[in-house]
Amino acid sequence: MFNNDTCCTLVPYFTVHEDKLDAFKALGPKFIERTKTEAGVLHYAFSFDGNNAHCREGYENAAGVLAHLDNVGDILGEALKLSELVRLEVHGPADEIDQLREPLADLNPQFFVLEPGGIRR
Repeated sequence: MFNNDTCCTLVPYFTVHEDKLDAFKALGPKFIERTKTEAGVLHYAFSFDGNNAHCREGYENAAGVLAHLDNVGDILGEALKLSELVRLEVHGPADEIDQLREPLADLNPQFFVLEPGGIRR
């Protein structure tokens, strides 16, 4: 059975400052432990390619995204002292994306609106 897809994904890419990779990676478990408490999280993990970091994260809807950012804001502040946010993509259905445009504007994201007709379990 397929569900109405309200899923929103954040796709942030960071370039970690020279000699700060270990400190940045040490924040990963803090992000994950905090994120585990969120009702709207679907998946959350970090991946790396040298000093480039990516956080793979998905939420049930826009409210889940906003709750997450509120929940981890202090840790994100620490991460941004160790890195640059070089790209942020936000993917989701139009109704959900519309709820995120203003709250995320300061992060200068690129918004990708899902075409109707996709499937989600």
